[in-house]
Order: sequence, then structure tokens, then C-alpha cells
Amino acid sequence: MQPNKRPTVDEILKKYESKIEGEIKTTELGAVKDSKSYLKFKEEREMELTNYERWCKTLGSVIKMNPSKKDEEKIRRDIEIAHMNIEPWQAITLSVVIFLLVFFLGIVLSAVYAMAKGGFAYFPTLFFLLITIVSIFLFYFFSGYPARFASKWKLKASSQMVPAILYVVVYMRHTANLEKAIAFASEHLQYPLALDFKKVFYNVAIGKFSTIKESLDNYLEGWRDYSNEFIESFHLIESSLYEPDRGRRIATLEKAIQVVLDGVYEKMLKFTHDVKAPLTNVYMLAIMLPILGIALIPLASAMVSGMIKWSDVFVLYTMIIPFLAFFMLDKILLLRPGGYGETSYLEKNPLYPQYKSKGPYFAAFLICLPFVIIGLLPLIFQYTPLPHMLGLQTDYTFAQLGFGSADSGFGAAKVFDFKVDANGATVGPFGAGALILSLFLPLGIALFFSIANKDRTLNIIDERNKTKQLEAEFNNSLFQIGNRLGNGVPPELVFGKVAESSKGLVAGEFFRRVNYNIQQMGMSVEKAIFDSRRGVILFYPSDLIATSMRVLIESSKKGLKIAAVSLMSISEYVKNIQKITERLKDILAEIVSEMKSNMTFLAPLLAGIVIGLALMISAILNTLGGATAGLSLGGDTGGINIQTITGIFKIETMIPPYFLQIAIGIYLIEVIFILTGTLVTIDSGEDKLERTSRIGANLRSGMVFYFITALLASVALFALSSIVLKGVLS
Repeated sequence: MQPNKRPTVDEILKKYESKIEGEIKTTELGAVKDSKSYLKFKEEREMELTNYERWCKTLGSVIKMNPSKKDEEKIRRDIEIAHMNIEPWQAITLSVVIFLLVFFLGIVLSAVYAMAKGGFAYFPTLFFLLITIVSIFLFYFFSGYPARFASKWKLKASSQMVPAILYVVVYMRHTANLEKAIAFASEHLQYPLALDFKKVFYNVAIGKFSTIKESLDNYLEGWRDYSNEFIESFHLIESSLYEPDRGRRIATLEKAIQVVLDGVYEKMLKFTHDVKAPLTNVYMLAIMLPILGIALIPLASAMVSGMIKWSDVFVLYTMIIPFLAFFMLDKILLLRPGGYGETSYLEKNPLYPQYKSKGPYFAAFLICLPFVIIGLLPLIFQYTPLPHMLGLQTDYTFAQLGFGSADSGFGAAKVFDFKVDANGATVGPFGAGALILSLFLPLGIALFFSIANKDRTLNIIDERNKTKQLEAEFNNSLFQIGNRLGNGVPPELVFGKVAESSKGLVAGEFFRRVNYNIQQMGMSVEKAIFDSRRGVILFYPSDLIATSMRVLIESSKKGLKIAAVSLMSISEYVKNIQKITERLKDILAEIVSEMKSNMTFLAPLLAGIVIGLALMISAILNTLGGATAGLSLGGDTGGINIQTITGIFKIETMIPPYFLQIAIGIYLIEVIFILTGTLVTIDSGEDKLERTSRIGANLRSGMVFYFITALLASVALFALSSIVLKGVLS
């Protein structure tokens, strides 16, 4: 260039573009394309996915079963979306092998049991039927596993769609380079969308596609049936590259952000309307009806002469029904269009080791072990030599313990009351004392999880609540920061000024900490927020705040005006997210409130009363069975012979209230786990910390209420039945 010649516009743009590129740290394209880098990143995926891949490569490779061409294409597409390292035929083979293994295992166990009992007349038909159903379910579950994981992958990735578009747009506001914009986004996004963007480059590096645009368009096709707004936004970004006018190019990029925001809002509204009826149906069919059906079990088991055993009820209420409820609710929740509760920044919180510690479980175990031992006392007294070692009887009457007189119905009743059936086997316990003691077993289990969860989340949940409050206040703060940046105030000074105007708010404390790190610790803005040891984001783990601050830092390197505009876009994003959240809570308020109250109040109340009724029925049949043969109710003529009643309702064949109560108590614990997880997912997305905290609180309130209700109902109805029968039989 000659000294007196002015530089051309292209030369100026080239000069300053390279300067800006040097200031902005983005991933080198070669590093992104490196297959070793991609595979190393892939190894850091969830262990659940890795275990499935391992099973496919071992059990799924026993034989080769080729699916139909249509099924193979669908499974292959799901495998690619979920980034699995398996073949479609391995997934199909695994499901068939597991079906055969479980089915033949059921046949072998049933045959061994029948031969041990003395012949195939004792073949456990119900057990074999259950194993068959389980094997069929496992076949469909594992054959659909790739599709299920692909849905989960999309669900988690969809929560990062808006930040992904924001990062790309922020970069392309100044530098119209699609490759480097996607590399920039992949560096700052979290798993799993960051892995998706890296794979876009990886497919170009291995020669699957010739250009980044072809690879990106192929990747976007995977979102065709799930998120058209994401595809449309990227197409707008691509079209901005062909706009000759800078103003029109920026407008197109802004339109891309608006399209994805509007799409997320509309999908969330649709979800809130669609999910209400299925949630109600599942709750009534899988929760309320089984609890109401408990009242029929004692009489039904006595009428059918022992065909229904306590083990059948235990399997039904603690395994089958909870599993069906979980499976149906999980399928409903997979329809949720993304979540924004869980964040990887939680793991960097200084209090996170307390949340992951196993110490609270050990302390809770020591506290709750006595409750479990008390609940098992009837079995300990009957089936262990401990009572003889201590010089105690295996059973006592209430009169021997000082409750009532020996000639009264109440005092003469045994505490545990084990009986011998027609085959000479010991059955029971049927006594009121055994039932009351059994209440301590589910209470101990519930308190174990409640105490452990409370200790794990006691401090960190307070920090989470501050983070949520900060997110609620963050929209106005972003607007202030954007205005001050637009007025020419550098980022290093903005935080101190905004902290002054936000005194008394959580947002003010956040900005004060950032300003302290900058002014007193001599940190840069990026280190003040994201430093691995002293970064303020560690104390406020939120993807929303992290994304906002990351956009602020990177966009400010391109100019304060660009940073101001970028923060205005973030502010609009925060506003839309808050609008979605409030609208979601408003629409689902009725069903969520109903499920929560039923879970912690109505279900424990009904279950407690039904347990009391079961004890009353047992006490009545027990008293009638011990009455004098031939004694009639209702006088000498037209009376009902007691032997006729006891012949129909044999107490020895009835399900002992002791085992019935334990099954129902464990069932309630599982219901609280399932419904609490469902409500948290609807309200906050995939939020493990919130779920852990709420499960502990709901277990404490629900199971303590159940314990009190069942105890009062059992004592009151047992005493009432004893008084009434004494008057009738006297």
C-alpha cells in the first residue's frame, strides 16, 4: 500500500475483523473436528446410556436379528439423535434375549417351586403369569429404548435452544461467519446441545458432509417433528448471510431470536392444556382407586379361602401399581417442551459436597433403625429364639400387659395372635398389637429418607431459593445494565452502579459480589463471575444467569453498543421465560394443588381408616370364631348360627392386617416419591435438588399423618368392635 493512498473499506473491515477475532476466544475449528476430542467428550455422557450400549454389545450380539427396513431406519435415526454407539439390530436382539431370559427363568422357578411342594398341582400360576407379563413388558421397553433416549435427549437439549440461538446471533451480529458462530456456541453451551454442535463439525471432518451448512441442515432435520421453531430460527440465521445490507442482516438475526421465543411459549401453553386431563386420569386410576380398593381386600381374601395371599397384595401394591403409575406419568412428562431447572453449575457450588454426602444417610439410618425393629417385633417374637433367650413368652394377652380384664373381649385378645391353619402352618399375626407395631415400619422407612434429604439440602436449598429470587429480579437488572452499556459505561463499572440502585434485593447482592471481585480482587469481569474458585455464579447456580452474563462478556468484546443490544435480547428472553412459568402455574394450579393435598392428606387419611377397618373385620371374625359353637345371633328363632358365618369367613385364610398395613404403608411412600417427582418436573423441569427437598418434606408430613390416622382408627375401631361383640355374645 502506498503511503498517500487511503485504505479501502474492505481492507479496514479485514483489519478490524481479525483484531476482534483475536479478542474473542472461540473453539478452534480443528479442535472441534478432531475425532479424538469428540470421542473423549462423548465418553463423559450419562452412565445410564453407557450401560445400555454395553448390554447391546454383549447380550445384543448373541445372535443377529435384522429388523424390517422401516423399523431399522427409525431405530437408526433414534440412535443417531441419542449419540449411541450401537447398531439397530443389536437393540432388537437385546430386547428378544431379555424377553427369553426372563420368561424361561419364570418357567424354571415355577417348576422348581411346584416340585419342592410335591407336584404340579402346586404350580404357582399367579407368579408365572406375573413373570410372563414382566417379560413382555421388558421386550417392549428395551425395543423402544433408543426412541425413549432420543426423546430424553431432545427434551434436555430443547431447554438450551434459546441460549444456542442467542450465542449464534450475538457472534454473527458483528462477524457473519456461520462456522465460527456455531463453534462459539458449542464452547459455551452445556451438555447435550454442545455435543450436538460438535458432532456437526465432526460429520464434516470425516467427510460425511462437504460443508458446515449441509451438516447443520441434516442435524436440524432431527428436530422436524419436535421443534420447527428451532429449525426456522437457524434458517433465518443462514439467510442473514446473504443479506447485503447490514441493517437487514441484523433485523433477520433479531427475527431468529423472536421466532424461537414465540415457539417455546406456544408449545408450553399447549403442554399445560394437554397435560391436565392425563394427569387427572392417571392419578385417579393408579392412586385413588387402589387405595379405595384396600377396603375390599380383607373380606375378599377370607371369602375365597386363601386364594389371595398377603404376598400377592404386597407385589400388587408395592411393585405393579407404583410401576404402572410411574411409567404412565413418565410418558406424560416426556411431552414437556424442555426444562430450565437443572444446571451443571449446581455441582460447582461450595455446598454441593454436603448435598452429595452419604453421611446424612448413615445418621438417618441410626435414628430410624429402632422404628424398623419395633415394626418387626411380632415376627421376631414368633420366628426367632430371642424371646426364649430373654425368658419371655412368644405372645401375650392385653390383660397380661395390664390393658383390660381377662374376662373382657379386649383383655382376652392376644397382642400378636398367630394361628395355625388347616395344613398345620403358622399364619398371622392377626392381633391389634401386631398391627399397631407394624405402623412403625413404614414410618421408619419414610423418616429415613425424610431426615437424610433434609440434612442434604438444608443449606443448599436456601441458596437455591436466593437464586430463584434473583432470576425473578433479573429482568429489570438486565435492562439497567443494557441502558448503562448503551450510554458508554464499561462493564467493569456497570456492576457497581447497578448494585447501588438495587440495594435490598438479591440482584443487588449478586452485583455487589461481582463488583467486589473486580475492584478488590483485581479480577476481570469474566473471572469475577465464572472463576472456578471465587466466581459469583458458584453461589447462584442458574443457567439463565450464566447465559446472560456470558453473552454480556462476549458481546462487550465487540463493542458496548452490541453488548447493550444483546442484553436487551436476553431481557426479552427472561421476560418470556417468566411469562411461560407463571402461565404454566396458573393453568395447572388446580390439578397440582389437588394432587399435592391428596398425596399428603387424603390418601394417608383414607389408607389409615381402611387399615382400621381391616383390623376391625379381623377382630370380629376372630371373636366369632372363638365363640361357643351353636350360639345364635338374634335369639333362639330365626337367628344366624356363628359357625355358618365363620365357615364362610375363615380368619386363617384372611390376609393378616399386619402385612396389609406394611404393603399399604410402603405403597404410600412410593406414591409420594412418584407424585412429588412429577409435580417438580411440571413446575420446574428436571430439578434434582428441588425434587430431593420436596420428597423429604412430603414424606414427613404425609407419613406422619398416616401413622396418626391409622393408629387412632385402629385403636378406636378395635375397641368399638370388642365392646359391641361382648354385648351381643353375652
